[in-house]
Amino acid sequence: MKVFNTIKDLRNELKSLRKGEKSIGFVPTMGFLHEGHVSLLEEARKNNDIVVLSIFVNPTQFGPNEDFDRYPRDFERDEKIALNAGVDCLFYPTVEEMYPNDLKSTLKVTKRVDVLCGEKRPGHFDGVALVVSKLLNIVQPDQAYFGLKDAQQVAVIEGLVEDFNIPVKINPVPTIREEDGLAKSSRNVYLSENERKEAPSLYKSLQKAVEDINNGKLDPEQLKQSIITTIQKETSGEVDYVSIYSYPELETINKINGKIIIALAVKFTNARLIDNIIVSI
Repeated sequence: MKVFNTIKDLRNELKSLRKGEKSIGFVPTMGFLHEGHVSLLEEARKNNDIVVLSIFVNPTQFGPNEDFDRYPRDFERDEKIALNAGVDCLFYPTVEEMYPNDLKSTLKVTKRVDVLCGEKRPGHFDGVALVVSKLLNIVQPDQAYFGLKDAQQVAVIEGLVEDFNIPVKINPVPTIREEDGLAKSSRNVYLSENERKEAPSLYKSLQKAVEDINNGKLDPEQLKQSIITTIQKETSGEVDYVSIYSYPELETINKINGKIIIALAVKFTNARLIDNIIVSI
């Protein structure tokens, strides 16, 4: 595995690898890798000759009062995980390398962003779209892999790639979970011992909603209220939102039909957790 800190060095390496007509799979991350990230790398490894991993905590997607400075970072640990996962090229740029000057242009995402996490984080997905477009242009992979734990992000990136005709296949990968159902997340380390015991109820509430749908309960409002009741009863967390939308359009529906996403966010003392289930009816 080779580690690259500059765009120029990574591009030179990939240019040389492409001469052998090798396919490139790319996994962009913000680091502090866990099994969810490893699952993306495993998918990339299975389907490509070369695997590129990027680790970059992107400042443009954090708001003024968000946790950019305290976002967990541990490059030595990440480097070992990447090596064990079969990564060929690890791109680890500084903020100055990715954003060397004041931007002369930027991106504005106009759909799929005014709901779920995007509703209370104005500009967040503009920052995501900006960094992902930069990374896709730098790496120019054949395929890129994103976790469905953040299904809204996947929907935004699919829209970005479609709108700008970026020649890459986006592969959504299912959420990796702990044995008790809690979605793997870098932010889980901020849960207290008691909160960690409560947190699996988030996924439990989503599973119950799917069971209700399969039993013919197709009213989105009733399903949402049932999820909220479960979370309030079984956890000390504060419900930020529970939402049901069409997917990937993320548009309001009046009845459960077609492909939908049931998504939630819950605030604990020092961590805000998100989770979702995507269902086709």
